[in-house]
Amino acid sequence: MEAELERLTAKVRACRICVDTPVGRPLPHEPRPVLLPSSSARILLAGQAPGTKVHLSGMPFTDASGDRLRSWLGVTSEEFYDTDKFSIVPMGFCFPGQDAKGGDLPPRRECALAWRAPLMALMPQIDLVLTIGSYAQSWHMGATRRPSLTETVKDWRTIWDAPASLKVLPLPHPSWRNSGWLKQNPWFEMDLLPFLRSEIRYRID
Repeated sequence: MEAELERLTAKVRACRICVDTPVGRPLPHEPRPVLLPSSSARILLAGQAPGTKVHLSGMPFTDASGDRLRSWLGVTSEEFYDTDKFSIVPMGFCFPGQDAKGGDLPPRRECALAWRAPLMALMPQIDLVLTIGSYAQSWHMGATRRPSLTETVKDWRTIWDAPASLKVLPLPHPSWRNSGWLKQNPWFEMDLLPFLRSEIRYRID
């Protein structure tokens, strides 16, 4: 299984679908797929897509969003990038570019269409998926996703308690753009994060 995942990951990192045969407009720059899948980690971090700093570094979450996410999880950088502890597979593998206001565009659709199911099939040991943002929640949660991100995250306890072999915890994106959301929803830090950290420790210690 590990060798198969390594081969598939190499194919993903060489992917040029969004330039050569795109869905809609092609990617406006050279592709640089960023992911860190694992055949041993029990926790999957399912984010959105790399930003500009991650595009340059080639490593997931090497930015302020990553700092906030690690704080939410209660882990060090060393723990975060340990592939025995975490598998990091975003919905879009390449930086999608920016809109007219300077915000990041949505994850490219080609990535999930071509690669997500095959990658998930080679990570059967995953038993906790952290769905970071609405795109990951849409793919991984299906009918259990609520109409809005806030409703989905707020109903995390019901989602967690639902019978399922694969546990899911929905999270907002840790971007600085969501600082207002965090202030408006203090229950997230008071209720969800302590539970999240305990589940993380249970799986990585």
